[in-house]
Amino acid sequence: MKIIIIDDDVGIVKFLKPSLQEEGFLVDSTGEGEKGLFLCQTNNYDLMILDLNLPGKDGDQICQELRKEGKTIPILILTVNSDVETKVRLLNSGADDYLTKPFSFDELMARIKALLRRPQEIKSEILNIADLMLDRGSQKVMRRKKEIYLTLKEFALLEYLMQNVGKVLSRGEILEHVWDMEGDAFSNAIETHIHNLRHKINKGFPLKLIDTVPCRGYKIG
Repeated sequence: MKIIIIDDDVGIVKFLKPSLQEEGFLVDSTGEGEKGLFLCQTNNYDLMILDLNLPGKDGDQICQELRKEGKTIPILILTVNSDVETKVRLLNSGADDYLTKPFSFDELMARIKALLRRPQEIKSEILNIADLMLDRGSQKVMRRKKEIYLTLKEFALLEYLMQNVGKVLSRGEILEHVWDMEGDAFSNAIETHIHNLRHKINKGFPLKLIDTVPCRGYKIG
């Protein structure tokens, strides 16, 4: 899953970004309101962590503009203001939840998990294709009850393929959804990870699940 942090507090970003990556999330970040809004308009994120006070556009404005455009991304606001009036204004602007600074990472993770469980569209924790099972909650992958170890990037790649079973996914689509904005479109990282993933989930099984579609991309199923 992919999260964007929009916060101009360098210390918070330096703490949150690697901590969330250790939890298995892909994370983009920016300290500018205008840039953050643009990234949310042009990319698909599963959740936004948004500071209220930002240069350019503040958190209120970003919430309102995204909701007017029909964006349903869950928005978690970070704010130093704990008064009821501010909280009511944030929720009315389109925020889904808020957290008052300072906060603990455990509380942040609990809020994130709660927001991601809210169904914009119902998403199952378990994805199945043939005898392959991916559990988003425990981040386990099994085939015929045999657990398969995947790196975080391989897991994210397999999850995206399984979310789009039967669909041919281009390099561009995979880069956008599985790599953060620092990913290099001209490297062979995608091909390398596909090769490694295919080897891990196909080894020892007669049914091969990941196909390369020449000049188009990759698909599963």
